[in-house]
Amino acid sequence: MNFDIPEDIAEFLDELDAFIASHIKPLEAENDNIRFFDHRREDARTDWDRQGLPNEEWEALLAEAKRRAIEANIFSYPFPKEHGGRDGGNLGMAIIREHLAAKGLGLHNDLQNEHSIVGNNIGLLLMLEYGTEQQKSDWVHGLKNATAGFAFGITEPEHGSDATHMETNAVKKGDYWIINGEKTWNTGVHIAQCDMVMARTSGQPGDALGITAFLVPMETSGVKIEEYLWTFNMPTDHAHVSFKDVRVPDTAIFGGEGRGLQIVQHFFNENRIRQAASSLGAAQYCVNQAVEYAKTRRPFGKPLASNQGIQFPLVDLQARCEMLRALIHKTAWLMDRDGAFSVSDKVSICNYQANRLCCEAADTAMQVHGGMGYSRYKPFEHIYRHHRRYRITEGADEIQMRRVAGYLFGFMNQKKPKGVD
Repeated sequence: MNFDIPEDIAEFLDELDAFIASHIKPLEAENDNIRFFDHRREDARTDWDRQGLPNEEWEALLAEAKRRAIEANIFSYPFPKEHGGRDGGNLGMAIIREHLAAKGLGLHNDLQNEHSIVGNNIGLLLMLEYGTEQQKSDWVHGLKNATAGFAFGITEPEHGSDATHMETNAVKKGDYWIINGEKTWNTGVHIAQCDMVMARTSGQPGDALGITAFLVPMETSGVKIEEYLWTFNMPTDHAHVSFKDVRVPDTAIFGGEGRGLQIVQHFFNENRIRQAASSLGAAQYCVNQAVEYAKTRRPFGKPLASNQGIQFPLVDLQARCEMLRALIHKTAWLMDRDGAFSVSDKVSICNYQANRLCCEAADTAMQVHGGMGYSRYKPFEHIYRHHRRYRITEGADEIQMRRVAGYLFGFMNQKKPKGVD
């Protein structure tokens, strides 16, 4: 077994670092753009008069960073070569996402809305896998160039993690479907052209089959953004959306009638391994910063680093980073070899362990830095506030553990879901 980073990925990391130094850091320093990364002024990101949404100048800055990355053929790393990418796989993306997050917060890879100069564009990958020819024609160009996108309407107010008991339903009326229901934590709908709405079209509550994905244009009559849900870490782009007698044609179905849950599972596995890698990178950043501070801070005449009360917690965190890194790389490699559905248990382990680790690393870094660690002069409290979300939104810790238990005790199997080609 070879645990070295593959040569092509290592070369891309060098290319990334050079691009960040020459194109992203100068942009970050222009026109007081640093206000968005100065944690004392981070409310500059939030438009308090527009329901707490991201400030339009902030989103324009993120868009400009992406535009530069697209022009440099950086953003498209995971896209297939025929679509201008480099055929980057899950292993490459995991290594890259960790590498970027380990640099700390910045325009290269901000945590707020999973912005990155390397596109974590699961929407494009799903479109290429499940879209009809017409849908691909309509969407692929915009998805590749970050000028178009769709949100994911999965979670419901009364059911949370239980995606199979959704009350949103769609009924066939001639050549059209009528959708009624509600979605919550519907992220990104304020700039999305469509919402991918999961609705039950057949079967009973709890059935895996019978849930259909619909690409619903946001301007469709009956689609209403009820409110944006304010969070621990602002700004918010997480909406509560209602659908009342929303009428869409057959062509709005994405991935086939009754097969929406399989698309969700595919999305979760692809996204969660990348997100786990980001949490690992942020955890490593916190550990690294705490170690360096402990070596230079000298209360009572000696470095903090000489105290075992400082050493041991950081050693434990570093050990967990090393072990988790090995599992994330193995899991991503297996996904590339055997498919997204082949290692669902390991994806869940990586995800909840990485998110816990990051929160603990941020908390420890705050403690090591003392009062300054708690302050907004340091990024640790921001990292904690952001990553605490993933212990819920990427599938609650308890749901991830329940999922692992299902495979461990034989209640579930790791085969491609029924109905997926």
